Amino acid sequence: MSPLLLCLLLFLAAPLPCSVAAAVPAAKPRAFRLRARQLPAGALPRPPSKLRFHHNVSLTVSLAVGTPPQNVTMVLDTGSELSWLLCAPPGHHHQQQGARTAPSFHPRASSSFASVPCTSPQCSSRDLPSPPSCDGAGSHQCRVSLSYADGSTSDGALATDVFRVGSTSGDHSSPPLRSAFGCMSAAYDSSPDAGGSGAAASAGLLGMNRGSLSFVSQARTRRFSYCISDRDDAGVLLLGHSDLPSSFLPLNYTPLYQPALPLPYFDRVAYSVQLLGIRVGATHLPIPPSVLAPDHTGAGQTMVDSGTQFTFLLGAAYAALKSEFLKQARPVLPALNDPGFAFQEAFDTCFRAPAGRAPPVGRLPAVTLLFKGADMVVAGDRLLYKVPRERRGADGVWCLTFGNADMVPLTAYVIGHHHQMNVWVEYDLERGRVGLASVRCDVASERLGLML
Repeated sequence: MSPLLLCLLLFLAAPLPCSVAAAVPAAKPRAFRLRARQLPAGALPRPPSKLRFHHNVSLTVSLAVGTPPQNVTMVLDTGSELSWLLCAPPGHHHQQQGARTAPSFHPRASSSFASVPCTSPQCSSRDLPSPPSCDGAGSHQCRVSLSYADGSTSDGALATDVFRVGSTSGDHSSPPLRSAFGCMSAAYDSSPDAGGSGAAASAGLLGMNRGSLSFVSQARTRRFSYCISDRDDAGVLLLGHSDLPSSFLPLNYTPLYQPALPLPYFDRVAYSVQLLGIRVGATHLPIPPSVLAPDHTGAGQTMVDSGTQFTFLLGAAYAALKSEFLKQARPVLPALNDPGFAFQEAFDTCFRAPAGRAPPVGRLPAVTLLFKGADMVVAGDRLLYKVPRERRGADGVWCLTFGNADMVPLTAYVIGHHHQMNVWVEYDLERGRVGLASVRCDVASERLGLML
């Protein structure tokens, strides 16, 4: 495991001493505080499979990139491969994004920055949704493009630079990692919340899937895990093997799923698992197994994704969930009964609750996602989301945090990080599996020696 990853500090975590010795298999894992930040997601270029939210909670990390190092804040995304940074154009100190100033990386200020030429093997990667292309205008730079949910794109150049950890206060003892990333010219923000005082800006995204250009692959790490707390600053990121006792952290593992043959709509570098069924309360939904499995084209895989906020189900599974949840919730909350309303075009299982009061989520039925070898229980506060600025008389509008993938549209099931809250999620690439355990993240942080 790279010493860089053993020293990775999460955004706003207090600096901790990092070992500079070469990593060995028995090295003690390192734990760091994990913080969720609220971002207008339109500020970040998203692959076509990502839905923008006006109020998007993202997991952010702090890295130092370049020589001399520049501090940048990046979204931790297990559903994306290519890391990218907003790169300031020559002669500009800031880059405007909507009504607010976006932080930028200044490549001309870094002596270690290098463009990736068209002839580089990195320019021929087949793992990216949109393959890199060659700039034939004389520069021979490898070009990359990212797609936004509204159909617009952000273009940039594939580049490399050194990634360091923590602050730029002068402690450069931790060995840097030279990593490829997209140096993007702009980020598009059309959301009406751009410029809101509660928004936290980000300079880019840290791709953590299994593709050849991901940060995980370039750093050669084989295991990492996180626990997202219901308190913004009480989560934890663990790099390496957990030494928490199994009595406290009873992980159940589900294997990563990979088809025998390449399929056109199957993302082979995602963290894909097998969804076997769904329960609402004690009722097992009558969903045929074929609906929950990838079809002959690869469409219908189930991905665990830290870069998407909520969870999406394909149409037939969503319809079954909506019907049963409305039925069981009827004695607890009145349904919205507005056929024309769908929050963010995908969430139309909605309810009314008196404004200023939280709905009685403790009386609502839990939704359990059944995987091969492991379950994920969604209950309590994780079930409903209050729609901003939506009112019906004296009532506010709350929607079930499961969306209809067909309405986006998506061609996959996506398990978002909202439903991973207070769940320990371990990505074990050594054994090809994902581990899940329900746990209080603040308690786990204390067990790992973090002072919260």
